Amino acid sequence: MTDQLLWYTTRGAGAVSLVLLSAVVVLGILSVLRVQSTSWPRFLTAGLHRNLSLMALVFLALHIVTAVVDPFTHLGWLAAVVPFSSYYRTFWLGLGTIAFELLFAIVLTSLIRGFIGQFAWRLVHWLAYASWPIAVLHGFGTGTDAWTAWLLAIQVGCIVAVLAAIGYRVMPGSRDPLANARSTFQSAVDRRDPR
Repeated sequence: MTDQLLWYTTRGAGAVSLVLLSAVVVLGILSVLRVQSTSWPRFLTAGLHRNLSLMALVFLALHIVTAVVDPFTHLGWLAAVVPFSSYYRTFWLGLGTIAFELLFAIVLTSLIRGFIGQFAWRLVHWLAYASWPIAVLHGFGTGTDAWTAWLLAIQVGCIVAVLAAIGYRVMPGSRDPLANARSTFQSAVDRRDPR
């Protein structure tokens, strides 16, 4: 593989990883809210969330491997697993390493979810909310094309999508899609109760 091909692969895989991770965060938020419609059942959101997570991990692995073997930076494997150990853009690469390790913890606990229980898994899964912004910061500070128009457009699009999902989540109002039906049913039961 040529040096230029490694460079393009590293940058491309990093950008695709960010887009996929952003989609995973958005879908995670929507699945918690139980968003659904007649044409989009709730199980599709959960399945898509899981499958995009796996795809994001594939592109993230490609991003890391090509960055490590790229002779331009001479990162080495230590920089991929020990935060802030690289001589090349130490802070920004360290953020990437931290984001990767947080995601790795999420993947590992998802694989052993049956052994650790739902509560422990959910606590660790909240690391996604820390991993994503750290990965975004890593993208802004690393790479020779971090501030190009195309990459800025991707990063801003990802940020807007995640912020919109978070905004939708914290909006006041009912999050339960069955709240109206449940309320109607309860009113009917209360009217029939002869007490």
